[in-house]
Amino acid sequence: MRQTTRRGMVIIVSAPSGAGKTTLTRHLMQHVPGVVFSVSTTTRDQRPGERAGVDYHYVTRESFLEQVEQGAFLEWAEVFGNYYGTTRRAVEEVLLRGEDVLLDIDWQGARHIRAHLDEADVASIFILPPSREVLTERLVNRAREGQAEIDRRLGEARRDIGRAEEYDYLVINDRVEEAGEALVAIVRAERLKRHRQMDRVAGILSTFQG
Repeated sequence: MRQTTRRGMVIIVSAPSGAGKTTLTRHLMQHVPGVVFSVSTTTRDQRPGERAGVDYHYVTRESFLEQVEQGAFLEWAEVFGNYYGTTRRAVEEVLLRGEDVLLDIDWQGARHIRAHLDEADVASIFILPPSREVLTERLVNRAREGQAEIDRRLGEARRDIGRAEEYDYLVINDRVEEAGEALVAIVRAERLKRHRQMDRVAGILSTFQG
């Protein structure tokens, strides 16, 4: 039987700060083999506990802008005064291996990805908090920011949630276990879509010939 490898897909996951995106994407990668996290490049400072090359690729603003000029990024944006970007090469290498690449990006980056990749290669998911009150509580409990920063993030959250209609799937993170399983179900269902299975179908048909 002819062996075939499907082309991987790009899984975009976006959410307001504090909505639980990191917890949910970790759940996804733990429960669905073949999902590779894309490590973004950023100009922001490395935070305590973060690892270069694992959490982010940390570069200077000059280096980042040079890569922009060279067309190295599939998407990039300035967020809160720092640049973030996803390199074309890293994404394409994963897709060609038949694995799925997970992009943790905001709505601006998601727009760029959809504009530059075939729609058939992309599945986009937006994670929402159940309410403003719950999101506020989560941000306060993180104890990383002062009130001014929390207020700013809540303002950004309102803007971000207004972009939710641009995504293929919406997951409300009320109960983390249920939201995690919803994310897993979405990716498994996306892998079974007809256009992602046709190479395998061709391989099966080849066994009926002769």
